Amino acid sequence: MNVLVFLIPISLILGGLGIAAFIWTLRSDQYDDPSGDAARILMEDEQSP
Repeated sequence: MNVLVFLIPISLILGGLGIAAFIWTLRSDQYDDPSGDAARILMEDEQSP
């Protein structure tokens, strides 16, 4: 039971860091590429010799 004293705060801190990193990526517009996704599906893959 003494292990829970350490594991619960550590898991809350790591979860908070994960949420903070996700919010940072949303605010820095890392997921905004609507025209790139639409064009990428139409391009053919380049063949390597």
